Amino acid sequence: MLAFLTAIESGATRAVRRMGSGWPLCAGEAMTLPTHSGTVALVGRPNAGKSTLLNALVGDKIAIVSDRPQTTRNRIIGVLTTDRGQAVLFDLPGVHRPHHKMNTRMMQQVRSALDEVNVVLHLVDASEPWGGGEEYLFGLLEPVRVPVLGVLTKIDLVRPKGRLLPLIDAYQQLRPGASVIPVSALAGDGLGELLGELFGALPAGPPLYPADVTTTQTERFFVAEVVREKLLERTRDELPYTSGVLVENFEDRGGLVHVDAVIYVERPTQKGIVIGRAGAMIRSIGQAAREELERLLGVRVYLGLHVKVHPRWREDARLLAEMEPGAADLGAIAEFNGRESTPVSGSGAVGNGNGELDGDGDGEGERSGVG
Repeated sequence: MLAFLTAIESGATRAVRRMGSGWPLCAGEAMTLPTHSGTVALVGRPNAGKSTLLNALVGDKIAIVSDRPQTTRNRIIGVLTTDRGQAVLFDLPGVHRPHHKMNTRMMQQVRSALDEVNVVLHLVDASEPWGGGEEYLFGLLEPVRVPVLGVLTKIDLVRPKGRLLPLIDAYQQLRPGASVIPVSALAGDGLGELLGELFGALPAGPPLYPADVTTTQTERFFVAEVVREKLLERTRDELPYTSGVLVENFEDRGGLVHVDAVIYVERPTQKGIVIGRAGAMIRSIGQAAREELERLLGVRVYLGLHVKVHPRWREDARLLAEMEPGAADLGAIAEFNGRESTPVSGSGAVGNGNGELDGDGDGEGERSGVG
């Protein structure tokens, strides 16, 4: 069971706290001085392995993982605390050319993070050839004045290992003098060396968060991300970019968390894919999401899923804002003062808690209640 069990809580907003996972601290969870602490941006092309690396470093599942590009759409914050200090890690959307308002917001988050962090981790997939997109990213990082560490990811897929040497040389030709660390987040290779370089680059200073906090995401946002992960796993190429998830209602009823979430798609045919024959697909998505959420939250979960067609949801500024994480501000955690927007009640077909469809016939959506 992960760190959602103990939480700094205000309403439905909770900062996730570590329950014995992650990298080791000194005795008594106290950090020895001098320590190095600060913010770190994980930047790379889509599918460079940013979320996998974040989860591996923090030791908890903070970000969902998929082999579909552009899985990460918002700034996901993970907090890593060791005896060397604290790194507040920003898992950012993959750098790409935006074609919708949603993608434009994603790229704004990347540029904003580069202006405010103390260190940048530039992730490059070592298992794939470099192209124009990678060159664009090098150019984007050119004006950055904080330390930029090159991270060659997925080295477990590189055979023979001697192929890494030309990649390191190529990186250092574009960024002379830069440190380049080959890693495999899945196998754990190179993570110790990466942390050594990272904490050496962070400024000296006290931690920004309590030692047992691992993320500032709200549980509401995390639920939406888990549902989207299970949706991506099951729809693969049919719905890579055209679906989104919004949690409309999140209630902790003491031992039972009641969640109503909407899956947005752009076309009626996509709605049919998500629902599946006789509701089989949406029940599969709901059951897989519920089981994972119960494991992570440590409580029983009722999950109602509703599918809605919104042809321009990726251009809807209000909806996109509601889908954002709503993470607590730095310092808010120390005051136990997280904030979140008021929940919006759901509408449409209602799930009956048995994985059956209980529709209202309005054609706007179907909901699978799984509890």
